[in-house]
Amino acid sequence: MMKPWMYPLFVILGACSYGILSTIIKLAIADGFTAPQAVTSQYYTGFLLAALIYFFTRRRFPKFGGGFTLVVAGLLTAITGTVYGKAVSLMPASLAVVMLFQFTWIGMLFDCIAQRRLPKRIEVISLLFLFGGTIFAAGVIDADLSGIPWQGWAWGMAAAVSFSAFLMVNQRQVEGMDMLTRLLFMSFFAAIAITFFQEPQIVWDGTLLNGLWLYGLILGVFGIILPILLFSIGIPKVGTGMASILSAIELPVAVTVSMLLLHEHMTVLQIAGIVIILVGMTLPSIVNRRIRLKNT
Repeated sequence: MMKPWMYPLFVILGACSYGILSTIIKLAIADGFTAPQAVTSQYYTGFLLAALIYFFTRRRFPKFGGGFTLVVAGLLTAITGTVYGKAVSLMPASLAVVMLFQFTWIGMLFDCIAQRRLPKRIEVISLLFLFGGTIFAAGVIDADLSGIPWQGWAWGMAAAVSFSAFLMVNQRQVEGMDMLTRLLFMSFFAAIAITFFQEPQIVWDGTLLNGLWLYGLILGVFGIILPILLFSIGIPKVGTGMASILSAIELPVAVTVSMLLLHEHMTVLQIAGIVIILVGMTLPSIVNRRIRLKNT
């Protein structure tokens, strides 16, 4: 039996794996591939890996169940990647990250509506820390916003809404279905959906086997396998609201990995923003722990 502190850790690790993706896609672009090709390889390779993991461990044909939950989760996975890519193409990547990170308060709003409750004071304080830290960490304080079309803002907000919905759907457990079967079907539906949104021709025109498979393998592991497994375990236990707060770790990871692999410069303001985000993430856990200790 898992200890209670492990479930938030799974959510944090799942969000960390997402933080690696933007840097890997940039590396793929530097190697001559396009962002849609890299994203498509992520979902196709992710499904292939999920199928291999399932059949090597289970050695039987999977039994489908919980159709609506898994179909919607798979679709939301593909939609988030697609609309976020649209946002990045219309605005600076740093600003697109800020738009995506609106999922912190949107996810909290979804959770409050679903549970018919008002946000807790510590949750509101935490969100303020996260929002302020995101502005600093993304380095958009001195950015020129005048030339950004309204479509960029719309796609960015759509990415935040779809990712929030993805976190909420992952809160629902499917009775009688283990994690590997859930991973298999979610990755399958995500791959089907991405076929209509991105560039499936990478399979038959040779692009996937001509070097793109390596990036697809990394993206498939960190963008499909790990987050689906970790979120499926952690989010049902911590809830959508807390998962939205904990998932803010994605931005500090993205900034740090880009600095290490792409040699991008990190400013003092960005470092301060990362620290603020980490403080905002840990505040609810610290307060809740003190309340539990006081009650016991």
